Amino acid sequence: MPHIGEQRRLQWSCEQMFDLVADVAKYAEFLPWVVATRVKSDSGTEMVADMLVGFHALNEKFTSRVRKQRPRSIVVDYLDGPLRKLENEWTFTPDEGGGCVIDFRVDFAFRNAVFEKLAGQYMDRAFRKMVSAFETRAQSLYGDVRADAASGGVRIPE
Repeated sequence: MPHIGEQRRLQWSCEQMFDLVADVAKYAEFLPWVVATRVKSDSGTEMVADMLVGFHALNEKFTSRVRKQRPRSIVVDYLDGPLRKLENEWTFTPDEGGGCVIDFRVDFAFRNAVFEKLAGQYMDRAFRKMVSAFETRAQSLYGDVRADAASGGVRIPE
């Protein structure tokens, strides 16, 4: 079963990155291959959501439980869909120089061994593209914290 992960040091706070990742309803606005999302239930600590993922003519729906511990972690447990298993976890750790370190890990297994083998060939590239999309989204929402600090200004989010 494929396992993939990445760690990045970012200029935004743990709270900002947590809020961005926890906002599943907005994923279709910026994540590649996410066609639509539907939040079925949401509280401060847990969410159940559907995600429709599409690539060319192929669309698949996933249902997941999202466990949230603001601002430290988000753990996603797979409930239903085309996979045998899907687990992912985000952790947000304050960085000494400001900002935060994000650590994102995904474990998955397809029901079909042929699909799993094919996906394994492309998953690394797709995963990195998704992580970059979150970073780009943070830039568009929160701006460049370092530039604001260097200019002596304080950026107030809209």
